[in-house]
Amino acid sequence: MMFTLLQVPDTLGSAAEALTGAQPVQQEMSFSLISMAAKGGWLMILLAVLSVIAIYLFGKKWWMIHQAGKIDKNFMDDIRDYVHEGKLKSAITLCQKYDSPVARIVEKGLERIGRPLSDIQTSVENTANSEVARLEKGLPILATIAGGAPMIGFLGTVIGMVEAFFNMSQAGNNIDITLLSSGIYTAMITTVGGLIVGIIAYFGYNYLVSNIADVTFKMENTTLEFMDLLHEPAENEVQ
Repeated sequence: MMFTLLQVPDTLGSAAEALTGAQPVQQEMSFSLISMAAKGGWLMILLAVLSVIAIYLFGKKWWMIHQAGKIDKNFMDDIRDYVHEGKLKSAITLCQKYDSPVARIVEKGLERIGRPLSDIQTSVENTANSEVARLEKGLPILATIAGGAPMIGFLGTVIGMVEAFFNMSQAGNNIDITLLSSGIYTAMITTVGGLIVGIIAYFGYNYLVSNIADVTFKMENTTLEFMDLLHEPAENEVQ
């Protein structure tokens, strides 16, 4: 009996639909990212340009840093053997085989062998600083995008709200929600776009800085290891 009673409202509703011939109303809404971005106004073009620059810089610097961190684990052992045997030319040739900051630092030190150790250390440290500066080149632009993109988005928010209130003031007593839609779209879409670009650039920047720190640590260890190598006695005269 309980089951029968519960089915009564559904039965009545079906009967009403049959009498009136009404059909259930279905509304489908499709969202296109391009059409939504277009509603954000001209500021979205600027954010799109910044996003392209950020992605390009991140990809370029990631590849450069990735290549800079690649070095044979037996590299310094081979250098030590060549130096102890007096084969400086062979050691320099080995350095030139690797396109990495570590190899260039060692190569610069090998070229200065025969001079005072203080001069060699200064030359090696200057080369290391130059390599770090080369790896960091372009990162300030990425950091600027990370901080500037959200500000551009907030600027769009202010512009959109100004537009919405202007439309309200012009409408007088005949205020329609459609008058506010353009301004609200500009306000919301630019904010979302600015935050997305800023977040991507921010995380990308910190990821690259972390990788550069790892490469710098390798260069510092290599510098110390190379200077220690110069204090080790050689088995033969330098050829």
